[in-house]
Amino acid sequence: MVHTPMRLGPVVGIAAGLMLTVGVARAAVMGGAKSLPYAEAVAKSRVASQAVLGRTGTEHCLIGKLTNAMLGLSASCESAGERNPLCATADKAAATTRWTMAFTDATAREVLHLSAAPVRP
Repeated sequence: MVHTPMRLGPVVGIAAGLMLTVGVARAAVMGGAKSLPYAEAVAKSRVASQAVLGRTGTEHCLIGKLTNAMLGLSASCESAGERNPLCATADKAAATTRWTMAFTDATAREVLHLSAAPVRP
């Protein structure tokens, strides 16, 4: 019997499709760590956004940092029942499968703009 290695491309594509079908926020909560309190997730997203715009790391690391922050913020929005433009931005970013640096920069700017007002705990 000859064993042929399985290609993961279709599996990854199916998994990504399922996440989008189930719902980004719900998938983030189910597949990740417990969500942070909303105010803490916003603060973490601001730190990640500032790192992106300040270029304090490699492109790969900066994209990962903001991706993780957006997944966390999306989950926190869902847990807290928040429905606002910042949460919509986090949901949109969390649903994006191919992050470019241009998209990362634009998302970081939008997060900083939308989170400029004080956040209630």
